[in-house]
Amino acid sequence: MNSKTKIGIIICDRYRRCAGGKCLRAMRNREGAFSIYADTEAELVGFTTCDGCPGGNIEYAGEEMVKNGAEVIHLATGLVVGYPPCPHIETFVAFLEKRYGVKVVVGTHPIPKKYLAMHTHLGTWESVAWQPLIAPTMSDEETRAAYD
Repeated sequence: MNSKTKIGIIICDRYRRCAGGKCLRAMRNREGAFSIYADTEAELVGFTTCDGCPGGNIEYAGEEMVKNGAEVIHLATGLVVGYPPCPHIETFVAFLEKRYGVKVVVGTHPIPKKYLAMHTHLGTWESVAWQPLIAPTMSDEETRAAYD
């Protein structure tokens, strides 16, 4: 490992009771959006929810994570795969990057196979705007199945 990257994770409040298992497994295994850290040690410095629509905790959480050394904030995969997907993702990205000068990545663990199937059926991610948002978490079919 060449260096260390300090990471914060913000999850959708609908999943506030989530223990973070898929996100932490993906971080440990460098899968999904964490594949960008293949040659880097990753250290988690914060994990919290957005506090529900329209993201009342984004400002405070971002500030706290950056104070704790976060260089990158991941918006968890749950914001993308939930029903419906978070309508505020692009606003969260723009705000966190501008306000705190931190890199923001949409996604954590790979999109589970069952969610990909349902969103494909519903046509949720057909628009061009969704393509860069789901790309970091697509992974291959076998990996997606392992996250069901």
